[in-house]
Amino acid sequence: MSDNKPAPPQISPYVFPILLLGFGLWCAYDGWLTTNPKMLEHQTFNRIASGVLLLWGSVDLYRTRIREQADKKNQAQSTDEPPTA
Repeated sequence: MSDNKPAPPQISPYVFPILLLGFGLWCAYDGWLTTNPKMLEHQTFNRIASGVLLLWGSVDLYRTRIREQADKKNQAQSTDEPPTA
C-alpha cells in the first residue's frame, strides 16, 4: 500500500483581495447609495469600512500581482539557466 496522497487543491492568491474588494463595494453601497432607512443607522460605519476595505483590497491586489509576476520571472530564469558542473 502506498502512502502517496494527492496534494490538496491550491486556491488562487487573488481570492483574498477579490473578497476584500467585494466587501468594500458592498459597504460602499450601504454607506453611500442605499435608501433603506434601517441602514442609515450604520451609514458612518459602512462609509469608513468601504474606504478601508477598498484601499486594503487594492493594495493587496497590486502586491499579489507584482509577486506573481516576480515568481513567473524567477521560474523562467531558473529553467533557462544551463546546468552548472
